[in-house]
Amino acid sequence: MRDLLAKGVLSLWCVFLLAGPVPAGEVNLSIAASLKEVINDLSARFTRQAGVKFLKNYGGSGTLAKQIENGAPGDIFISANVEWMDYLKSRRLMDADRIGAFAYNTLVFAGSTAKQVVSMQDLLKLEKIAIGSPRSVPAGEYAMEAIQKAGIDKQLEKKLVMAKDVRECLMYAERGEVDGAFVYRTDALQARQARILFTVPQDLYPRVTYPMGLTLMGAKNKDAEAFYKYLQSAGAAAVLEKYGFALK
Repeated sequence: MRDLLAKGVLSLWCVFLLAGPVPAGEVNLSIAASLKEVINDLSARFTRQAGVKFLKNYGGSGTLAKQIENGAPGDIFISANVEWMDYLKSRRLMDADRIGAFAYNTLVFAGSTAKQVVSMQDLLKLEKIAIGSPRSVPAGEYAMEAIQKAGIDKQLEKKLVMAKDVRECLMYAERGEVDGAFVYRTDALQARQARILFTVPQDLYPRVTYPMGLTLMGAKNKDAEAFYKYLQSAGAAAVLEKYGFALK
């Protein structure tokens, strides 16, 4: 009897060995570049709780949306403006019932120039200004609208240096390759060399809104849905505020 019991335990142990460890769930994230640090923090916290593995893709919102449209894996998409979320929604690539506001931000002008730059009109004094490509980078789109409403678009036309995303704008400003750059407040707060020179008046551009949502692929992933819910929690809100994002 003992021999049979021992053989049974051994057989069960062999099954566990062959089966190996239970693989962690995976969640593919397509996230606006300006959210990199806060999402890294939030995903790390969630991994400690749920053991989920995250595959992260950061970049300009338009670039990310096009990638998802072309079949790139993506469970959760967080854009830096409403337009690119609507773009994917109109193509029926998002779960329309699970889209909501994640956070809000503010556009600023940052740099390390010695010149006094405290307003949009002062930009005329500068030689080079970094801006995200308006076609795919929401920060660039917001900045271009502000420049046009301020009536200085013609004067700045040859001074603008296009960047692939808002983080590249900040990098140019940090290295001194441009006199300044249009970036989000949360980006500028992390800068080491550049500083906020002025806040772009809110009446010159739409409020910076980060909508988040589950793609149709993500709606079928229980781990993606769990993380989506976590991003709406009080704990996540506290982390967002720590990084300087607004919640209302």
